[in-house]
Amino acid sequence: MRISYETLDSVAGPLDQITDESSGIRLTVCRTGAEPVSLARRNGKGEWEGFLWRDGDVTKPATGWGNHATVMGYFVHRLWKQESVYEGHPIKGGNHGFVRAHAFPAPEVDLVAGTITYHVDPTEIPAEAYPYKVAMRLIYGLSEGSLRMRFELENREDHPVVLSFGWHPGFAVGSLESARVLLPAGIYLREMAPGDFLDGTVEEIPFAGGEMPFPKKDLPGSFLLDLERVSDRRFVLEAPALGHRVECDYSEAPYLTLWSNGDPLLCVEPCWGLPDHNPPVPFEQKKGIQHIAAGSTITASLSVTPTFL
Repeated sequence: MRISYETLDSVAGPLDQITDESSGIRLTVCRTGAEPVSLARRNGKGEWEGFLWRDGDVTKPATGWGNHATVMGYFVHRLWKQESVYEGHPIKGGNHGFVRAHAFPAPEVDLVAGTITYHVDPTEIPAEAYPYKVAMRLIYGLSEGSLRMRFELENREDHPVVLSFGWHPGFAVGSLESARVLLPAGIYLREMAPGDFLDGTVEEIPFAGGEMPFPKKDLPGSFLLDLERVSDRRFVLEAPALGHRVECDYSEAPYLTLWSNGDPLLCVEPCWGLPDHNPPVPFEQKKGIQHIAAGSTITASLSVTPTFL
């Protein structure tokens, strides 16, 4: 690997850019939310071509979804009325938790390993956002033409804790109509969530593999899929309008969310958790919540490989 790193100035604040010239892949991360804002690959002309929605554009759009690849934590998706209660402690927050707006300091950079690492110390967690001491390390790496991402969550309490986390990448597709999401065979369990909140209903969907069996017109309502009975958790997004192909290896993720607001973008999201319920339940009873034993660390990894059709 021939890895380089540089810091860029932008209207959104500092951007950290890591490039693997040997495989022609580049990642740019905004320190606000440690959010990837560009995932680019050199095309046949030797030019950088971005794969994320609004790739590299960190200005605020007048309308539409303004993010690129949101990091979610210490809860995912929505809380009922943007609040919950965890063992008597109130939690308040907008969609996807506080991490998405957290001001991360400069990352640790390892040019040998090809990684940049962002940290959340428990002292930095807003009091109303999460009540317990859980540190997070978020590691991005470039290797063999892929972006590799790893969550490490360390419980520094002397008792178990629960939380949820995930990643909300939006990929540019040029045309939503012609874009394809290819799912492996398995039995998908769709968690029904009218109004973006679980209602307790689960639809079992046996699937032989191929293009997703869900109507694109319903993507704004999200498809929340439990992957417990899907052994191969590698998903492919093809965008013929752009000539893009993205392979998402989410082998460790228990849930997958598919979403679009109708713009030419598609979100293929690995999730370690689900949205709140209607009616709501205590935070520690949320379906899909992740448990961390006292003094322990849990890890979760994924990879994304952008290529051309």
